[in-house]
Amino acid sequence: MVSVLLSLSLSRLGLWAAGLILILGFLKLIRLLLRRQMLARAMDSFPGPPTHWLFGHAQEIQQTGSLDKVVSWAHQFPYAHPLWLGQFLGFLNIYEPDYAKAVYSRGDPKAPDVYDFFLQWIGKGLLVLQGPKWYQHRKLLTPGFHYDVLKPYVAVFADSTQTMLDKWEEKAREDKSFDIFSDVGHMALISLMKCTFGKGDSGLGHRDSSYYSAVSDLTLLMQQRIESFQYHNDFIYWLTPHGRRFLRACQTAHDHTDQVIRERKAALKDEKEQEKIQSRRHLDFLDILLGARDENGIKLSDADLRAEVDTFMFEGHDTTTSGICWFLYCMALYPEHQHRCREEVCEILGNRDSLQWDDLGKMTYLTMCIKESFRLYPPVPQVYRQLSKPVNFVDGRSLPEGSLISLHIYALHRNSAVWPDPEVFDPLRFSPENVATRHPFAFMPFSAGPRNCIGQQFAMNEMKVVTALCLLRFEFALDTLRPPIKMPQLILRSKNGIHLRLKSLRPGSG
Repeated sequence: MVSVLLSLSLSRLGLWAAGLILILGFLKLIRLLLRRQMLARAMDSFPGPPTHWLFGHAQEIQQTGSLDKVVSWAHQFPYAHPLWLGQFLGFLNIYEPDYAKAVYSRGDPKAPDVYDFFLQWIGKGLLVLQGPKWYQHRKLLTPGFHYDVLKPYVAVFADSTQTMLDKWEEKAREDKSFDIFSDVGHMALISLMKCTFGKGDSGLGHRDSSYYSAVSDLTLLMQQRIESFQYHNDFIYWLTPHGRRFLRACQTAHDHTDQVIRERKAALKDEKEQEKIQSRRHLDFLDILLGARDENGIKLSDADLRAEVDTFMFEGHDTTTSGICWFLYCMALYPEHQHRCREEVCEILGNRDSLQWDDLGKMTYLTMCIKESFRLYPPVPQVYRQLSKPVNFVDGRSLPEGSLISLHIYALHRNSAVWPDPEVFDPLRFSPENVATRHPFAFMPFSAGPRNCIGQQFAMNEMKVVTALCLLRFEFALDTLRPPIKMPQLILRSKNGIHLRLKSLRPGSG
């Protein structure tokens, strides 16, 4: 009798649960449909390419050649067009300087539909914060990127680069092309860990290596999640093997950051340790964060510290990896510019064999080539915002509050109305006289406006140091059998890697 009653109770409970799930699913569908209607109505005045009834434009922008497809749409639909990822997520895709200025000169928040995927790992750091807290963090972090802080990092970048180049000497002897992306990625992450956590020249310990692996995994897993619609729902994602792997990697990264913060805080309480830190060649990013105070003397909480460190690690290594690799590809593709950059660096160094801070400002032609490679191959090809208030565009059209914006930097940088012969590699586009006459929002590799990339000077310095040292040690040539296939993810990658042939320029290398 008891077992019968129990089974009836369980079956009723199951029916109630199923009914509740159906009701919640129905309410979620209604909410999605209402939001879709709002987004579609907002973009009524913007014609665009035809959409698939289920996937929108998602299938087309995931295919090989999708970046150039968007460039062709930009020719067809001047200024902007709707971009639908599935049926419920619609952005106004913009690629024109005046449109970019209308949105990016303001402080609108990042679009949560995209950037909320980052929260589990990087927390609420500068990338995703908004409002007064974003302003507070931005103000506290700005001193960490002052040129006095950045100066000693030149030696850090150079040390990590020389280690990579020594490995490349061995690979160059094999007289075969190889993919440079993973080696550059490893070098960039090691440099960043040294700049963030103050790791010495002796290399990384076991705990640091686990952290390195976790950061590499998290970057890849996040890219895969954004591409896969079945992973967009948190509840479903955390139940999958992919989601559980992501959580494990998050835990490893968080444990490492938390332990380093605890150890550094404890060291700061010890006078002798404090003297050691102050006498170091340079303060690392964590030192800057721990010493940061606002006008009321308030420090960053432990959660804020971890969020900013994890944000810096996420934003700082993959973007420079992409920038360095595509620059070296451009140098291999255009040997006359490669030769001129190398001559400039040799002339600056003279008889010296090491770079100094003052050398970076003299690298005018190398800097123009870096910027031209950023134009053609922007490390972050697309960024997203959600309007916190209505916006009026230069041609009289407008969007209401809550609308989603996609700034397609790749298409902006190849907009033929802004850049004559946009497919041509021409570093002189960035000569002072040409820059002076160009729209300030025509070139946005680091975004623009109040929410531009706080670490752009850090990134440019690393780019100059790494590329200058690469050009001093090697001559770069294409592997014509394996041209890179552009693939937009969180950063601009190549589907098949970036394969180059290297010839050592060291005396006696043959």
